Amino acid sequence: MQKLVAPHGGKLIDRIVKGKERDELINKAKSLRKIVLNAREISDLEMIAIGGFSPLEGFMLKEDYQNVIRNKRLASNLPWTLPVTLSVTREEADPLKEGEDVALTDNAGKVLAILHLEEKYPYDKREEARLVYCTEEDAHPGVKALYAQGEVLLGGTVSVVNRPGHDKFPQYRLDPVQTRQIFQDRGWRKVVGFQTRNPVHRAHEYILKCALEIVDGLLLHPLVGETKKDDIPAEVRMKCYEVLIEKYYPRERVVLSVNPASMRYAGPREAIFHAIIRKNYGCTHFIVGRDHAGVGNYYSSFAAQEIFDEFSP
Repeated sequence: MQKLVAPHGGKLIDRIVKGKERDELINKAKSLRKIVLNAREISDLEMIAIGGFSPLEGFMLKEDYQNVIRNKRLASNLPWTLPVTLSVTREEADPLKEGEDVALTDNAGKVLAILHLEEKYPYDKREEARLVYCTEEDAHPGVKALYAQGEVLLGGTVSVVNRPGHDKFPQYRLDPVQTRQIFQDRGWRKVVGFQTRNPVHRAHEYILKCALEIVDGLLLHPLVGETKKDDIPAEVRMKCYEVLIEKYYPRERVVLSVNPASMRYAGPREAIFHAIIRKNYGCTHFIVGRDHAGVGNYYSSFAAQEIFDEFSP
């Protein structure tokens, strides 16, 4: 049987703890300092936990962070284009000591994970804005979110004890290990991934049918994490995909699953980031549309395609 494409970095990460270890960490969390995560940090935590962000095993240390924003690579030289970080205020950071464990909770106080704190470090928000988003204007939603962050970043591996709960699309929440198993069971070797922030239109339908002529299967993989208020709601996008599968595409060659990640609106860099995520889910190919992950007039129409020329396959 043909092997699937390897996860980014060669290994699919799993940071979800179970059994006795989970019980011990939940008990330990009662006495730990706690940090409340926002919506994007929670989705990042889940993507780390399930291997969607492989090879990351936690929030970035300073060396990885700086190399990513300046060189589009991890410290290991593996391509990676967006920082995945956990920020806190100076007041929250001061009592924390490198080497200690910290509990990460949602806004209701439920413990989601333990951060094994390896490093706390300051960072330059304007440098990150300029290099990652190509602008320092807070009219850009990604930059606005960045400027709202705390002044200190916490780096370290995570052990997830409770996955975030989801009310929407439960039947479509497939982890990378599950999509990979489906592809393996169906004998797929070439798999193309696709997402759009718009309702699927006829050009999308056409390009996906063209893709099916050269690959074995299609992963329709809409992003359902946090997006801008004026983006098309995930429910509308999901209905479009369901109708396509019901009426237009051969069902045995299509898998519909959701991507729990949040949008950054980082244009070209996010196109690479989205391709890496789909590689972890088992895709060999990824369709990058015009102004992929763009917003306003910050990126040229084809910048998200041209950036791939900076990397070898």
